[in-house]
Amino acid sequence: MRRTALLAPVLTLALAASPALAGDILVHGGPIHTGVAGAPPAEAVLIRDKAIAFVGPLAAARAKAAKDVRDIDLKGGAAYPGFVDAHAHLTGIGLRELTLNLDKTDSVEALVAAVAAYAQAHPGDAPIYGRGWIETHWPEKRFPTRADLDRAAPGRIVVLGRADGHAVVASSAALAKAGLTRDTKAPAGGQILKDETGEPTGMLVDHAQSLVEGVIPPPSPALKRQALETAGKLYAGRGWTGLGNMSVEAADLDQLRQLAAEGRFSLRVDNYMDPSGAAEVLKTGPSADPTGLIRLRGIKLYMDGALGSRGAALLAPYSDAEGLGLVLTEHDQGLALMKKAKAVNAQVAMHAIGDRGNRMVLDWFGETLGQKDEGPDTGRRWRIEHAQVVDAADLPRFSKLGVVASMQPSHAIGDLYFAPARLGKDRLKGAYAWADLLKSGAIVAAGSDAPVEVGDPRIEFYAAVARKSLTGFSNADWHPEEAVTRQQALRMLTWAPAWAAFADQQRGTLEPGKAADLTAFDRDLMTVPEAEILKAQPILTVVDGKVAFER
Repeated sequence: MRRTALLAPVLTLALAASPALAGDILVHGGPIHTGVAGAPPAEAVLIRDKAIAFVGPLAAARAKAAKDVRDIDLKGGAAYPGFVDAHAHLTGIGLRELTLNLDKTDSVEALVAAVAAYAQAHPGDAPIYGRGWIETHWPEKRFPTRADLDRAAPGRIVVLGRADGHAVVASSAALAKAGLTRDTKAPAGGQILKDETGEPTGMLVDHAQSLVEGVIPPPSPALKRQALETAGKLYAGRGWTGLGNMSVEAADLDQLRQLAAEGRFSLRVDNYMDPSGAAEVLKTGPSADPTGLIRLRGIKLYMDGALGSRGAALLAPYSDAEGLGLVLTEHDQGLALMKKAKAVNAQVAMHAIGDRGNRMVLDWFGETLGQKDEGPDTGRRWRIEHAQVVDAADLPRFSKLGVVASMQPSHAIGDLYFAPARLGKDRLKGAYAWADLLKSGAIVAAGSDAPVEVGDPRIEFYAAVARKSLTGFSNADWHPEEAVTRQQALRMLTWAPAWAAFADQQRGTLEPGKAADLTAFDRDLMTVPEAEILKAQPILTVVDGKVAFER
């Protein structure tokens, strides 16, 4: 997926250390939104060890608390069930913080300047890798090219990933090192963009990215461990209590388990493995580590590419270019993996952006799960990741098949600047259709797709309820009727991610007996004006009864 050039305020973390020891914790001093349908806000929540012991009046909570209870006064802030990013890439989030981060570049020239500065700060001939650029708002109205990178770092191998992870731009030296010429054929599911003379521009889309994989050394295990620990602290400091971790490599899962065992990682992580690392889950099915924080849930597959790079698979051609997009997984290959997952009760999470891509995933899920006498096999909680553009005929199929729509609100408020050009006005009605999917009875689990997006719960909540840019812009093409209520947005970011990972009996609401996962901000997201949602500051993150972050 893609990353919008969002204007989120930078968070300054006052404390993001190892989790505090568990024990009685009393949270009060502002509304406690439990997430229980129809329930009014409570005055206090009492946490004992790893669980919620009581939710209700402050006086009653104090009476039940231990004498040495830790008293946390929100001072007018508000608390909620733990916010969970239903779809993110944890290693990528950390690496973004530790490598050349291009997410704030706002033009081709800014990209050139950033690479030039990095090259000057890192002299020599070591390859340069960065990620995060997105050209949709750039004044040049074009992709970067190898010529731009050659200007920035003459003779250097440079490979820069587009924010969505579905394209890279490579320098001339990188193309030469990879042996990529005008005669190189693109692999199935990939594109090599070329100029008017037939020479490669340096832009490689989807599976064509594999052509330059070997020219950049992979991150070392030590760097990946640092990235995971960095991402965990960053996310706790933003108010997230957990995430759905997508396209996970086996070595990264091992690192996460080790960090949790050492007490150096405090978030809940539901892992969906890349096929290359899926041997364990396809053999044994879902499992959890001894801490209960790191869970192995299933496998992550790709049906198509991204809308911004015109790789999303569409039923009709793009409105601003030829072609129907790309299909990245072959039918027999995908069905074979799905059948293995079904046999061990592992979940399947499959990326689909375009209306054709979404229809194909729904068809494949239906084909794999089959029909029972009493109806479709809806107990698997298989997921479509992104579900961005869905044909009207396919909207009801999510609910009928029991398929989770795992969607990222921030994608809409960035993509809707260019989606009208890609899709035309008629197809926009089925784009980012959160409200229609909810009305149909589907479960919509919200996330961010970080590092494609910032990975900030305030932005995701705001985007869901406002459906406007971060500066307040929208128009009729943005279909404001697809915005959701604040209650729906809260559910999409708390209970729904828990349900989507078979954890709704343990978390997702603030109720006695459930796991003590809680997020608090310095103002009430349920009542402040829309624009103030983005100004809220996280003040408390509790995971499994332990304080993971406190401002």
